[in-house]
Amino acid sequence: MKTLFCLCLLLGATARTLAADDARQIEGNWKPTAAEIAGQPMPPAALQSIAMTLAGGKYTVTAEGHPDIGTYTLDTSTTPKGMTVTGTEGPNQGKTFPCIYALDGDTLKICYDLSGQARPTEFKTKPGTLLYCATYRRVK
Repeated sequence: MKTLFCLCLLLGATARTLAADDARQIEGNWKPTAAEIAGQPMPPAALQSIAMTLAGGKYTVTAEGHPDIGTYTLDTSTTPKGMTVTGTEGPNQGKTFPCIYALDGDTLKICYDLSGQARPTEFKTKPGTLLYCATYRRVK
């Protein structure tokens, strides 16, 4: 019983460390390199107009000069890892989007459910859905 308790403490500490690492590593300025919504790729011109900043649990996305501001939380305990995005200012004010994410160095993939219904289970979109998946590259 004592061994099980110690193992649980170790696993909990490891999970908190992973969450803190992701929280630090995800911060920065990001530009999309590819994106699709409902099974359709976004045109390169649309991608060029988008910039995203993540810092301290807050995000700012600017698209065609219009800001969308809000908060995000990470959940590293799930596979794939989860994210919840909540708009506080701009076109998504008051909306919450369940997401999944994958962070690999300077590449960040996020798949959002723009309907707000359920966290996506894979990094794919399908026609007839409001799934939006984007691959971002860190801006240095």
